[in-house]
Amino acid sequence: MAALFVFTASTIWPEDVKAHTAAVLTTAQIVVEMQSQNQTRAEKLKHLKSIRHYKVEYKGFSKDIAAQMEVEYTYDAASGKTFRIMSQSGSKLLCEKVLKRAVDSEKEASLDRGSTALTTANYKFNLVGSENLAGRPAYILDVQPLVASKFLCRGKIWVDAAEFALVKFEAEPAKSPSFWISRTLIHQSFAKMGDLWLPEQNRSETKVRIGGTAVFTIDYGTYQINANAS
Repeated sequence: MAALFVFTASTIWPEDVKAHTAAVLTTAQIVVEMQSQNQTRAEKLKHLKSIRHYKVEYKGFSKDIAAQMEVEYTYDAASGKTFRIMSQSGSKLLCEKVLKRAVDSEKEASLDRGSTALTTANYKFNLVGSENLAGRPAYILDVQPLVASKFLCRGKIWVDAAEFALVKFEAEPAKSPSFWISRTLIHQSFAKMGDLWLPEQNRSETKVRIGGTAVFTIDYGTYQINANAS
């Protein structure tokens, strides 16, 4: 879910720069602009690095356990994504079964970005409204996966009305990764850093069939961005 959804093309801010409503576009127009600008900005990004902070807390009937992990994340346009675990603490079970698996899943998803991207090849989109986020107009779209994949989600996304970048989503997996999971709700936010909108925080709350709740968060840290690295 940490793929970059970024931008290029003309903006659609209203003539009055003080206006706080999005220009009226159709679902198809928004999606075309989003895909086009995502692709262009992704092509511009050559290299970035950040120190991510992963944390999981499980609250069950008998006891509460938690684990943390610090991971160095690097993206390079030529070689792709790499992850290096720098430290870990807390429950060894949660480190192995949740945190390391989360890192491994992102590695797996990054090998075929086309099958996980927010595009019409993977999703059906429907415009359901608009909202101001931090003073910026955003479109709200309902998204439904075309196939049941553990790397796709169903729910709502917020798309910046001026730059057509993904700024927030609230969703659940299209396919449960395990029988023992009854439901997972995912909330992710993005922040603009320079010309790029990058993941800021991810919070997932999972209900476990045998009882209890697990809360998994990723703080994406501060990015070191180099758009011109070779």
